[in-house]
Amino acid sequence: MTTSTLPSSVRIVEVGPRDGLQNEKQVVPADVKVELIRRLADAGLKTIEATSFVSPKWVPQMGDNTEVLTRVLTQPAPGVAYPVLTPNLKGFEAALAAGAKEVAVFGAASESFSQKNINCSIAESLARFRPVTEAARAAGVRVRGYISCVVGCPYEGAVAPHKVAEVAATLMEMGCYEISLGDTIGSGNPASVRRMLETVARSVPVEKLAGHYHDTYGMAAANVAASLEMGVAVFDASVGGLGGCPYAAGASGNVATEDLVWLLHGMGIATGIDLDRLVDTAAWISAQLGREPASRVARAVLAKRAQARSAN
Repeated sequence: MTTSTLPSSVRIVEVGPRDGLQNEKQVVPADVKVELIRRLADAGLKTIEATSFVSPKWVPQMGDNTEVLTRVLTQPAPGVAYPVLTPNLKGFEAALAAGAKEVAVFGAASESFSQKNINCSIAESLARFRPVTEAARAAGVRVRGYISCVVGCPYEGAVAPHKVAEVAATLMEMGCYEISLGDTIGSGNPASVRRMLETVARSVPVEKLAGHYHDTYGMAAANVAASLEMGVAVFDASVGGLGGCPYAAGASGNVATEDLVWLLHGMGIATGIDLDRLVDTAAWISAQLGREPASRVARAVLAKRAQARSAN
Protein backbone atom coordinates (compact mmCIF):
# COMPACT_ATOMS: atom_id res chain seq x y z
CA MET A 1 0.00 0.00 0.00
CA THR A 2 1.11 3.57 -0.58
CA THR A 3 1.10 6.21 2.13
CA SER A 4 -1.92 7.83 0.42
CA THR A 5 -4.04 4.91 1.65
CA LEU A 6 -3.04 5.48 5.27
CA PRO A 7 -5.37 7.33 7.66
CA SER A 8 -4.83 11.11 7.68
CA SER A 9 -5.36 11.19 11.44
CA VAL A 10 -5.33 8.71 14.31
CA ARG A 11 -7.15 8.72 17.65
CA ILE A 12 -4.95 7.65 20.54
CA VAL A 13 -6.56 6.13 23.62
CA GLU A 14 -4.27 6.81 26.58
CA VAL A 15 -4.36 3.87 28.98
CA GLY A 16 -1.44 4.79 31.25
CA PRO A 17 -3.47 5.89 34.31
CA ARG A 18 -5.32 2.56 34.36
CA ASP A 19 -3.56 -0.19 32.39
CA GLY A 20 -0.16 1.36 33.00
CA LEU A 21 -0.44 1.80 36.76
CA GLN A 22 -2.64 -1.13 37.81
CA ASN A 23 0.24 -3.57 38.34
CA GLU A 24 2.61 -1.16 40.09
CA LYS A 25 3.81 -2.72 43.35
CA GLN A 26 4.05 0.66 45.11
CA VAL A 27 0.86 2.49 45.99
CA VAL A 28 0.34 5.42 43.63
CA PRO A 29 -1.60 8.17 45.47
CA ALA A 30 -4.84 9.48 44.00
CA ASP A 31 -3.25 12.94 43.81
CA VAL A 32 -0.61 11.58 41.42
CA LYS A 33 -3.18 9.79 39.28
CA VAL A 34 -5.38 12.87 38.98
CA GLU A 35 -2.39 15.07 38.14
CA LEU A 36 -1.22 12.54 35.52
CA ILE A 37 -4.63 12.62 33.85
CA ARG A 38 -4.62 16.44 33.89
CA ARG A 39 -1.16 16.59 32.29
CA LEU A 40 -2.15 14.09 29.61
CA ALA A 41 -5.17 16.22 28.71
CA ASP A 42 -2.93 19.30 28.57
CA ALA A 43 -0.70 17.45 26.10
CA GLY A 44 -3.68 16.97 23.78
CA LEU A 45 -4.97 13.48 24.57
CA LYS A 46 -8.74 13.36 23.99
CA THR A 47 -9.44 9.88 25.38
CA ILE A 48 -7.83 9.04 28.73
CA GLU A 49 -8.74 5.83 30.52
CA ALA A 50 -9.01 7.08 34.08
CA THR A 51 -9.37 4.04 36.32
CA SER A 52 -10.93 0.62 36.78
CA PHE A 53 -13.98 -0.31 38.84
CA VAL A 54 -12.72 -3.74 39.84
CA SER A 55 -12.59 -5.26 43.30
CA PRO A 56 -9.69 -3.85 45.38
CA LYS A 57 -9.09 -7.46 46.43
CA TRP A 58 -7.96 -8.27 42.89
CA VAL A 59 -6.44 -4.92 41.90
CA PRO A 60 -5.50 -2.93 45.03
CA GLN A 61 -3.99 -0.12 42.96
CA MET A 62 -7.44 0.80 41.66
CA GLY A 63 -9.06 0.93 45.12
CA ASP A 64 -9.35 4.71 44.83
CA ASN A 65 -11.39 4.51 41.61
CA THR A 66 -14.36 6.55 42.82
CA GLU A 67 -12.16 9.31 44.24
CA VAL A 68 -10.04 9.54 41.09
CA LEU A 69 -12.96 9.65 38.65
CA THR A 70 -15.00 12.03 40.78
CA ARG A 71 -12.08 14.46 41.08
CA VAL A 72 -11.30 14.27 37.37
CA LEU A 73 -14.92 14.90 36.41
CA THR A 74 -15.13 17.88 38.79
CA GLN A 75 -12.91 19.81 36.38
CA PRO A 76 -12.91 17.89 33.09
CA ALA A 77 -10.84 19.15 30.19
CA PRO A 78 -12.99 20.35 27.25
CA GLY A 79 -13.64 17.63 24.69
CA VAL A 80 -11.88 14.89 26.67
CA ALA A 81 -13.47 11.50 27.40
CA TYR A 82 -12.55 9.62 30.57
CA PRO A 83 -13.59 5.96 30.10
CA VAL A 84 -13.25 3.44 32.93
CA LEU A 85 -13.03 -0.34 33.04
CA THR A 86 -16.05 -2.23 34.43
CA PRO A 87 -15.78 -6.04 34.64
CA ASN A 88 -19.36 -6.70 35.69
CA LEU A 89 -22.69 -5.08 36.55
CA LYS A 90 -21.59 -4.20 40.09
CA GLY A 91 -18.56 -2.37 38.71
CA PHE A 92 -20.72 -0.62 36.12
CA GLU A 93 -23.17 0.59 38.75
CA ALA A 94 -20.32 1.98 40.87
CA ALA A 95 -18.82 3.70 37.82
CA LEU A 96 -22.19 5.18 36.85
CA ALA A 97 -22.68 6.51 40.40
CA ALA A 98 -19.26 8.20 40.14
CA GLY A 99 -20.31 9.93 36.92
CA ALA A 100 -18.84 7.71 34.19
CA LYS A 101 -20.01 8.49 30.66
CA GLU A 102 -18.06 5.68 28.98
CA VAL A 103 -17.03 2.23 30.20
CA ALA A 104 -15.10 -0.73 28.86
CA VAL A 105 -15.51 -4.48 29.30
CA PHE A 106 -12.58 -6.83 28.88
CA GLY A 107 -12.46 -10.42 27.71
CA ALA A 108 -9.86 -12.69 26.15
CA ALA A 109 -9.39 -14.88 23.09
CA SER A 110 -7.61 -17.51 25.20
CA GLU A 111 -9.51 -19.76 27.60
CA SER A 112 -6.51 -20.19 29.91
CA PHE A 113 -5.85 -16.46 30.11
CA SER A 114 -9.53 -15.76 30.77
CA GLN A 115 -9.48 -18.17 33.71
CA LYS A 116 -6.27 -16.71 35.16
CA ASN A 117 -7.17 -13.06 34.60
CA ILE A 118 -10.87 -12.88 35.46
CA ASN A 119 -11.62 -16.32 36.94
CA CYS A 120 -14.07 -17.51 34.32
CA SER A 121 -14.31 -18.97 30.82
CA ILE A 122 -14.66 -16.83 27.71
CA ALA A 123 -18.35 -17.75 27.46
CA GLU A 124 -18.93 -16.89 31.12
CA SER A 125 -17.16 -13.54 30.72
CA LEU A 126 -19.32 -12.64 27.74
CA ALA A 127 -22.43 -13.59 29.72
CA ARG A 128 -21.32 -11.17 32.46
CA PHE A 129 -20.92 -8.37 29.95
CA ARG A 130 -24.42 -8.53 28.51
CA PRO A 131 -26.14 -7.01 31.58
CA VAL A 132 -23.46 -4.30 31.55
CA THR A 133 -24.06 -3.39 27.91
CA GLU A 134 -27.82 -3.44 28.43
CA ALA A 135 -27.60 -1.20 31.52
CA ALA A 136 -25.18 1.10 29.69
CA ARG A 137 -27.54 1.44 26.73
CA ALA A 138 -30.39 2.33 29.08
CA ALA A 139 -28.20 4.95 30.81
CA GLY A 140 -26.83 6.44 27.60
CA VAL A 141 -23.29 5.28 28.41
CA ARG A 142 -20.93 4.17 25.63
CA VAL A 143 -19.23 0.78 25.91
CA ARG A 144 -15.86 -0.24 24.45
CA GLY A 145 -14.76 -3.85 24.28
CA TYR A 146 -11.26 -5.17 24.97
CA ILE A 147 -9.93 -8.55 23.89
CA SER A 148 -6.69 -9.82 25.43
CA CYS A 149 -4.24 -12.29 23.88
CA VAL A 150 -5.28 -11.69 20.27
CA VAL A 151 -2.00 -13.06 18.93
CA GLY A 152 -0.38 -15.08 21.69
CA CYS A 153 -1.09 -16.38 25.19
CA PRO A 154 1.45 -17.06 27.98
CA TYR A 155 -0.22 -20.45 28.60
CA GLU A 156 -1.46 -21.62 25.19
CA GLY A 157 1.06 -20.07 22.80
CA ALA A 158 -0.27 -18.84 19.46
CA VAL A 159 -3.96 -17.90 19.41
CA ALA A 160 -6.04 -18.76 16.34
CA PRO A 161 -7.38 -15.61 14.61
CA HIS A 162 -10.87 -17.09 14.29
CA LYS A 163 -11.14 -17.20 18.10
CA VAL A 164 -10.45 -13.48 18.23
CA ALA A 165 -13.03 -12.85 15.52
CA GLU A 166 -15.69 -14.82 17.42
CA VAL A 167 -15.23 -12.79 20.61
CA ALA A 168 -15.06 -9.51 18.67
CA ALA A 169 -18.29 -10.27 16.81
CA THR A 170 -20.08 -11.09 20.07
CA LEU A 171 -18.92 -7.87 21.72
CA MET A 172 -20.03 -5.87 18.69
CA GLU A 173 -23.42 -7.60 18.72
CA MET A 174 -23.80 -6.64 22.39
CA GLY A 175 -23.43 -2.99 21.49
CA CYS A 176 -19.74 -2.14 21.93
CA TYR A 177 -18.96 0.82 19.68
CA GLU A 178 -15.32 -0.23 19.28
CA ILE A 179 -13.19 -3.34 19.86
CA SER A 180 -9.63 -2.96 21.14
CA LEU A 181 -7.45 -5.90 20.06
CA GLY A 182 -4.74 -6.52 22.64
CA ASP A 183 -1.42 -8.23 22.02
CA THR A 184 -1.16 -8.59 25.78
CA ILE A 185 2.21 -10.33 25.96
CA GLY A 186 3.71 -8.47 23.01
CA SER A 187 4.54 -11.60 21.04
CA GLY A 188 2.97 -10.40 17.79
CA ASN A 189 4.78 -9.29 14.67
CA PRO A 190 3.48 -7.57 11.51
CA ALA A 191 2.73 -10.89 9.81
CA SER A 192 0.75 -12.38 12.72
CA VAL A 193 -1.04 -9.09 13.37
CA ARG A 194 -2.07 -8.81 9.70
CA ARG A 195 -3.43 -12.37 9.73
CA MET A 196 -5.41 -11.62 12.87
CA LEU A 197 -6.79 -8.34 11.52
CA GLU A 198 -7.74 -9.87 8.16
CA THR A 199 -9.78 -12.53 9.96
CA VAL A 200 -11.40 -10.20 12.50
CA ALA A 201 -12.29 -7.65 9.79
CA ARG A 202 -14.52 -10.26 8.12
CA SER A 203 -16.74 -10.13 11.23
CA VAL A 204 -16.27 -6.55 12.47
CA PRO A 205 -15.73 -3.48 10.25
CA VAL A 206 -12.11 -2.34 10.41
CA GLU A 207 -13.24 1.19 11.33
CA LYS A 208 -14.60 -0.32 14.56
CA LEU A 209 -11.23 -1.85 15.52
CA ALA A 210 -8.38 -0.49 17.62
CA GLY A 211 -4.85 -1.79 18.13
CA HIS A 212 -3.47 -2.38 21.64
CA TYR A 213 0.11 -3.56 21.22
CA HIS A 214 2.59 -4.28 24.00
CA ASP A 215 6.27 -3.84 23.25
CA THR A 216 7.85 -6.89 24.90
CA TYR A 217 9.80 -7.93 21.78
CA GLY A 218 10.16 -4.41 20.38
CA MET A 219 7.47 -5.01 17.75
CA ALA A 220 4.77 -2.59 18.90
CA ALA A 221 5.64 0.22 16.48
CA ALA A 222 5.99 -2.25 13.61
CA ASN A 223 2.60 -3.73 14.50
CA VAL A 224 1.06 -0.25 14.52
CA ALA A 225 2.50 0.40 11.05
CA ALA A 226 1.08 -2.90 9.77
CA SER A 227 -2.31 -2.07 11.29
CA LEU A 228 -2.33 1.38 9.68
CA GLU A 229 -1.89 -0.31 6.31
CA MET A 230 -4.91 -2.47 7.12
CA GLY A 231 -6.99 0.66 7.79
CA VAL A 232 -6.91 0.75 11.61
CA ALA A 233 -6.98 4.35 12.84
CA VAL A 234 -7.30 3.98 16.64
CA PHE A 235 -4.51 2.83 18.94
CA ASP A 236 -4.12 2.41 22.68
CA ALA A 237 -0.88 3.64 24.22
CA SER A 238 0.64 4.17 27.65
CA VAL A 239 2.60 7.28 28.57
CA GLY A 240 6.23 6.47 29.37
CA GLY A 241 5.61 2.85 28.38
CA LEU A 242 4.02 2.17 31.78
CA GLY A 243 2.57 -1.26 32.45
CA GLY A 244 3.06 -4.92 31.72
CA CYS A 245 1.31 -8.27 32.02
CA PRO A 246 1.82 -9.98 35.42
CA TYR A 247 1.22 -13.42 33.87
CA ALA A 248 3.95 -13.30 31.22
CA ALA A 249 7.64 -13.21 32.10
CA GLY A 250 9.34 -10.12 30.75
CA ALA A 251 6.17 -8.61 29.29
CA SER A 252 6.46 -4.85 28.94
CA GLY A 253 3.81 -2.17 28.83
CA ASN A 254 1.79 -0.88 25.94
CA VAL A 255 3.53 0.93 23.15
CA ALA A 256 4.69 4.19 24.74
CA THR A 257 2.48 7.09 23.76
CA GLU A 258 5.53 9.20 22.87
CA ASP A 259 6.91 6.48 20.59
CA LEU A 260 3.53 6.16 18.87
CA VAL A 261 3.19 9.93 18.39
CA TRP A 262 6.74 10.14 16.98
CA LEU A 263 5.94 7.36 14.52
CA LEU A 264 2.63 8.84 13.41
CA HIS A 265 3.90 12.40 13.06
CA GLY A 266 6.87 11.10 11.07
CA MET A 267 4.41 9.43 8.70
CA GLY A 268 2.45 12.67 8.28
CA ILE A 269 -0.49 11.38 10.34
CA ALA A 270 -2.15 13.90 12.66
CA THR A 271 -2.79 13.11 16.34
CA GLY A 272 -3.53 16.52 17.90
CA ILE A 273 -0.88 15.78 20.56
CA ASP A 274 1.99 18.04 21.64
CA LEU A 275 5.02 15.71 21.77
CA ASP A 276 7.11 17.97 24.01
CA ARG A 277 4.36 18.20 26.63
CA LEU A 278 3.85 14.46 26.37
CA VAL A 279 7.56 13.80 26.99
CA ASP A 280 7.41 16.13 30.01
CA THR A 281 4.48 14.09 31.33
CA ALA A 282 6.34 10.81 30.77
CA ALA A 283 9.36 12.18 32.65
CA TRP A 284 7.13 13.43 35.48
CA ILE A 285 5.21 10.19 36.10
CA SER A 286 8.37 8.10 35.75
CA ALA A 287 10.05 10.27 38.39
CA GLN A 288 7.03 9.76 40.67
CA LEU A 289 7.62 6.02 40.31
CA GLY A 290 11.37 6.32 40.86
CA ARG A 291 12.62 5.36 37.42
CA GLU A 292 13.40 6.55 33.92
CA PRO A 293 10.75 6.46 31.16
CA ALA A 294 10.65 3.15 29.28
CA SER A 295 9.96 5.11 26.10
CA ARG A 296 12.86 5.38 23.67
CA VAL A 297 11.53 8.65 22.28
CA ALA A 298 11.17 10.20 25.74
CA ARG A 299 14.72 9.19 26.64
CA ALA A 300 16.08 10.54 23.37
CA VAL A 301 14.25 13.87 23.65
CA LEU A 302 15.28 14.31 27.29
CA ALA A 303 18.93 13.49 26.44
CA LYS A 304 18.87 15.98 23.57
CA ARG A 305 17.51 18.66 25.89
CA ALA A 306 20.18 17.93 28.50
CA GLN A 307 22.89 18.14 25.83
CA ALA A 308 21.55 21.48 24.62
CA ARG A 309 21.52 22.85 28.17
CA SER A 310 25.11 21.74 28.81
CA ALA A 311 26.21 23.32 25.51
CA ASN A 312 24.85 26.61 26.72
